[in-house]
Amino acid sequence: MSAGAPKPLGRAKVKLAVHGVSMAYPAHDKPIQVLDKIDLDVREGEFVCIVGPSGCGKSTLLNIIGGFVQGTAGEVRIDGEAVTGPDRRRIFVFQERGVLPWLTVAENIGFGLYDLPPAERRARVANYVNLVGLRGFEDAYPQELSGGMKQRVEVARALAVDPDVLYLDEPFGALDSITRLTMRSELLRIWAAEKKTILFVTHDIEESVQLADRVAVMSARPGRIQKIVDVDLPHPRDLSDPRYLAIRDSIFEEIGIAHRV
Repeated sequence: MSAGAPKPLGRAKVKLAVHGVSMAYPAHDKPIQVLDKIDLDVREGEFVCIVGPSGCGKSTLLNIIGGFVQGTAGEVRIDGEAVTGPDRRRIFVFQERGVLPWLTVAENIGFGLYDLPPAERRARVANYVNLVGLRGFEDAYPQELSGGMKQRVEVARALAVDPDVLYLDEPFGALDSITRLTMRSELLRIWAAEKKTILFVTHDIEESVQLADRVAVMSARPGRIQKIVDVDLPHPRDLSDPRYLAIRDSIFEEIGIAHRV
């Protein structure tokens, strides 16, 4: 397989299995149905994006998968084991919300590593500082960093605990457009190096097609998976390639938006 070619994921084992997941919240007259019978399989080492209209339940689904919320029906399994709560082997990355302002970059990255011997902890922190391009900023505090650099800290801290799955919920949503493009490229570089399984929620269809092996398109509430789109293009992706544009536009059409350049 040539460098940058799509990965042959078809034979990879299913890492994450979502079966019949529904979610309803109580209300005065009748429950509000947020998710309705979600089925989704994610294979080992795969990068899957979830997109859909605002309020369709994307983040709710991710929280159920991560074990933070219990659905009203269905189940989530990882490696065949039912998810019953959060697990340090599966880590969330949010929009800057997890960077601790009273800790330096190195201290933030090493936050979850205090069960390791000091020398091993320092070595692992140094490795991920270098991986995300923050060498020289180890002693800086978050208020001294740009938004993109804070997100690098978030990603590095998530990776430092060596999770087998990463959940990312709109991680670049607060960034300007140029920084978003940079962070997408950085995430892809890190993903290629670390070979983690990634489930990534975004409202940005361009972002999903640039990043993902597959895109799960959700309907309006109650959220359902109405289509899974394969993005069989090598990385880095040419954003002007006719095949890229056709995939992007098919997703716009799927959620009822006619995209015009």
